[in-house]
This record gives sequence, C-alpha cells and structure tokens, in this order.
Amino acid sequence: MKEQIVTILNDVHTAKEAIEINDMLGLKTADEYRELQEALNELVDEYVVFYTKKGKYILLKNCPGLKIGRLSVNKKGFGFIILDKEDDIYVSEKNMNEAIQDDIVLAEVFPSGVRKEAKVIRIIKRELQNLVGEVAFEDDGDAYVKLDDDKKELTIMLTPESVKDCVAGHKVLVKVIKEVNKHKYIAEVVKIIGHKDDPGTDILSIAYKHGIYEEFGEEVENELLDIPTEVDPKEYNNRRDLTDQVIFTIDGDDTKDIDDAISIKKLDNGNYELGVHIADVSNYVKENTALGDAAYERGTSSYLADTVIPMLPHKLSNGICSLNEGTIRLTMSCVMEIDNKGKIVNYDIFPSYIKSRKKMTYKKVNDIIVRNIVAEDYAEFADDLRMMNDLHHILRKEHTSRGYINFDIDEAKIVQDENGKAIDIVKRTREEGEMLIEDFMIAANETVASHIYNMDLPFIYRVHDVPKPEKVDEFKTMVNILGYKLTGNINELTPKSMDNILNQLRDKKEFEILSSLLLRSMRKAEYSKDNIGHFGLASKAYTHFTSPIRRYPDLVVHRLLKTYLIEHDMSMTTIQTLDNSLVEIAAHSSEREVASVDAERDVFDMKVAEYMEDHIGEEYDGVINTITNFGFFVELPNLVEGLVHVQTLKGDYFTYVPELLSMIGKSTKKTYRLGDKVRVKCVAASKENSMVDFELVKVDENGDKEQES
Repeated sequence: MKEQIVTILNDVHTAKEAIEINDMLGLKTADEYRELQEALNELVDEYVVFYTKKGKYILLKNCPGLKIGRLSVNKKGFGFIILDKEDDIYVSEKNMNEAIQDDIVLAEVFPSGVRKEAKVIRIIKRELQNLVGEVAFEDDGDAYVKLDDDKKELTIMLTPESVKDCVAGHKVLVKVIKEVNKHKYIAEVVKIIGHKDDPGTDILSIAYKHGIYEEFGEEVENELLDIPTEVDPKEYNNRRDLTDQVIFTIDGDDTKDIDDAISIKKLDNGNYELGVHIADVSNYVKENTALGDAAYERGTSSYLADTVIPMLPHKLSNGICSLNEGTIRLTMSCVMEIDNKGKIVNYDIFPSYIKSRKKMTYKKVNDIIVRNIVAEDYAEFADDLRMMNDLHHILRKEHTSRGYINFDIDEAKIVQDENGKAIDIVKRTREEGEMLIEDFMIAANETVASHIYNMDLPFIYRVHDVPKPEKVDEFKTMVNILGYKLTGNINELTPKSMDNILNQLRDKKEFEILSSLLLRSMRKAEYSKDNIGHFGLASKAYTHFTSPIRRYPDLVVHRLLKTYLIEHDMSMTTIQTLDNSLVEIAAHSSEREVASVDAERDVFDMKVAEYMEDHIGEEYDGVINTITNFGFFVELPNLVEGLVHVQTLKGDYFTYVPELLSMIGKSTKKTYRLGDKVRVKCVAASKENSMVDFELVKVDENGDKEQES
C-alpha cells in the first residue's frame, strides 16, 4: 500500500486529503480506507509524506519549502541546516524551536532579504552519541555531567553505579540510557578519559566527542600477537626485489609512520624514471578481521596538535608497515617514465620490497635544493635530490598549465611544552621539498586511478566536483566590492579560470583572505565509486594510493590493485560485490575524514585560546578577515584569530553593511572593511570555550597609539 501511495503522489504537487487519495487509488471498502490511513500515518512518521495543517498529504520531496537536515549551531546562538548536495540554510536563534546541535530536523524555508532562512518545525531525531563532559556532584550527592559542547544545553544525570570510580573534574564519555524529557536525560559513564587537569585529557576529550578513540580493543590486541616485527623472506615471493636501488623517504622531523618512499633515474632517452613506493599495508591488514574492521571504523589517522591517534596500531603504523631506514619492507610500487614536459609516457604498477637508504627530513632536503647546504650524511644523495627537484618543477608546470589551483594558504602549528600546554603558535614552513613530495604523490595517484578507470572496473576515487555557479558569483561580487576588476574569461567554471582569478589577486593586500574565501566557495573533496574527476587538481581521474598507513581508502585501493592486477580476478561475482561495497566504503571514509578534520579544528581553536590566556593585555597588529552583524574577526600574523565585538567599538553606533563587506558608523561613517589592518589588544581568552576576544587599540594617522583622554 505504501509503495502505491508514493507512486500515485509522485507527480502530484498539491496536497490531497485522504479521501482524495482513496479515490485516486480506486479503493472501495471501509477496510481498504483504514489500511490507507494506517499507511499514510506510517509514511508521515517516516518523513516520506508531509501532513499539512489543513489535514492534507503531500510527498515531502514535492515541497521545496520543506527540508530535512542536520542542525549545526554557532557559538553565538544562530545555526545552519546542513543539507546533502545543497547549500546550508541559516537559522536564527529564535527559529531553533528547542532544537540543539546535531539534531536531525524538519525545517520550513522562507526568504529573508538577500538570503533564505529556515525555521525548525520538528525535531526528527536527536543524535546523542559521543557525549563528553566533566563530572560534577550536587549537594545531595547526585552526579551529573557538564557537557563540553555548550551548544547542547541538556541536563545529563549519571547513574550511581557508573560513577563509583569518578571524582569531580573527571572528563568522561557517557551513554544515554533514558530520556526524562527533551532536555533532561539519564546516562551512564562509558569511559573515564582522565582528569581535566591531566596533560592530554583536553585533546582526548575532543577526540572522543568526534568518535575518535585511542584504544583498539582486546580482539585487535590479540591479532597483533601474530603480526611479525620483521618481514619474513617467504613474503618476497612474487615481488620485485628493489633493495639494490637508491630509495629513500622524506618526511617531517618527528614523523614515525612512513608510508611513501621515492627513487629517480635519468633514462638514456632523456626522460625521468620516477619510482613511488608505498607501504603494502594490505599484506597485514586483511578484510573480515578485527584489525581490518578497526581500520574501517576509524577511516583515518587523526593528527591533533602533537597527539596522533593512528588508524592502525603502532606495531603496524610505526613498525612492520613503516618504511624505516635500513629495513626491508613490503611495498606496492608505481614506477613512471616522465618526459621533459611532465607527461607520463609509460608506467608500471607492481608488488615489491625495498630497503630505504635514508630517512630524510624536509628541513635538510630544503637546505640542499633551496640553499645548496649539504649535510655530510646527505652528500651521496644530493645529486638525486637535485634531479628530483628538476622533475618537480617540470611536473608543477604541467599541473599548472592544465589548471591546477594553487590556493597557497598558510597553516599554523601549535607548539606545546612537556605538559601539553600551548606555548607558541607558528606558521608551518612549506618549501621545495614539501611541494616535491606533493607533486610526486599526485603523479602516482593519477597514474593508478587512470589505469583502473581505463579498465572500467569498480574503484574508489578521490573526487572534487565543479563549484556551484552562484557561490563563485558571490565571490566575484565580493572582489568587485573591494574595488578590484577581474579580467579574462572568468565566467567559465574550469580549473584554469579559477586559477586565473587567484593569479590576478596574488599582489593584493587581501590575497590570503580572498584565497581562503574562494576555497570556501568550492565543494569539498570526497571519496566516491563514481569518477567525476578532481576539479582542484584539474585531474580527470584521481585516487588516494600513497598513504595506506593513515587513510582507509588507500588501503582499499591496494586491495583492489592486487585483486585486478595480481590475482586477475575480474569475475562478475567480484565486480557485483565491489559495486555494492565500495559505495558504503566511500561514504563512510568521507564521514570519518570530516570527523577528523573537525576534531583537528576544535583542538586548534582550543589550544589557540589556551595560548592566548597567557597574553591577555598584549597588543598586536592584525587584519580583518571576516565581518558579521555582531562584529569582525581579526587574524594575527601567526594565524591566531579573535573577535572584536561590535559593542566594543567606541565613538559611534556601528552596523554591518553586507553589500559593502563593512562595519560602518552611523554618524561618523567610520568604516571597517575586509582586509583592513588594525591594532588590537587581547582582552579575554577562554580555553574552555575556545574563544579569543580582542578590542581595537586607537591609533593616530601616523600609526602611533593615542593617549586616552
């Protein structure tokens, strides 16, 4: 009956009464009508059909003014409905209708000025997973938890049995076991993370909130007992021996999970032979094992300040899988012949085993290829590194010519002391060595993706869709407001046109802000079984093959390569099975990547606030990088960001004028614009709330601080 109802309502765009639907279905008896009414009620409960205030029914998908999505709440009270494949929709605080962070809601969309807004009509589902907070006790001894997520304004009482090992101040992960009402719940402690004052508890609390756990469990630990610490020579069978080749790794100073190594030769025909050799994690992490299941659930390693929560246990990630210096390791190799125009004219993909000659660092590699400073223990590799740098420039030129978009956005690094306290924030350095490895990995990823794509077999791709025209139009309008005129064919939505826009803005004072804003106007890259190309890389086929120690999709790619190229299994049964499973793997991997990125951002914000707590009262020069109706955000040279609230602006009544990207004084017409340089003083910072507040320091026209009258 339900299928019949959906079918008959599919082409109907006006709401119908039950009796009308009864007639449309040709039902005759009272029993049939009762069955219809029950089916309609079920469809309403399932949010397939919407029941209007006038007592009529219509398919929800035929109601453009109604949307179902996840509510994301800002610290300032407003929020957004997050929709799949559609733009987020703004929700003001007054239109939340008691919904909280992460609620799945039914919302009504309505126009409001230049944008659309939404009002929550109904809370469909309340997601109360991964609740983390601080244990506290009432005067009568009852225990409750103060949630870390202040956007979830809930009362969570704890069962007496579950808090017997807890003290006030313990950070815990809790599980809801009973709902008292929409804002009060009974829960039990699942895990004591640590005391709030213990080093590392702050970062782990954020990780747990995003479903990222450091413990692997007993089953995984038992399986680890069978994992060797050295490669068994029996594993060399059916692999190419590359141990006589000059192969080495280049990573950060403190990297322990090394999953890529490189080699280079100059061929007699003048072409380059680039070898990219990737740790063969799939040899040890099999499907349908506790290890394999754990890797799938995690999806990725998470790098949270100086804390790493790996996708694989350390025995694998830092041990048998890591391409450590002077140690034989199993690998999957992609060896490419590249001409002097950066075109890959030949390649081979095969299982191998290697022995890395040197664990190099970016710092010392950059000393050689940028500053011509050669450390003694690097001398024998200097010529190879210079040849690699030549090839990197050839590849970068080829990538750029086809439209590779170089956003060139700075990143910051948190420096912590031995107790895990943030003591400095510095910009990450990115020189030739880092870009060299990036270009080599892109080449290998494209080669592997193109090979399987041309075989027309099920695969997992890294895709990046074309940006929405309206988002790019908004960005171009913003550029015009700032007084810049873009030339050339900027209306084409191609990688080349986007890169052309960036290149025209590189010499502008607001470039870093505009580059970041253009990046935000792009869609997010994700994993997919369907290849739509990678817009940002201007690539027709792209995958993730080069980091199987820390990314689950890379591990899957290795398994698929073995299935197709080594086992030669391309049977219909295998293809049909993969057609189904890869859809779920891609979706789950994308979700876990988002969770990891969100956790990384939350840790960064928290550590920035912790650092700034020791710098209250200090003054800085910064740039306005965001303007809102409640104030503007100022970014410092070290990428610390703080809010100058509109209420702190003295001398006038200031209002936000979005069409001018400005905050303007009503009487004086004093204007604060995106990109303006300002001097600020840190007046407040809260690690608990991850907030930093600035106030403007008044300066005269010469840039000197004025004396307060």
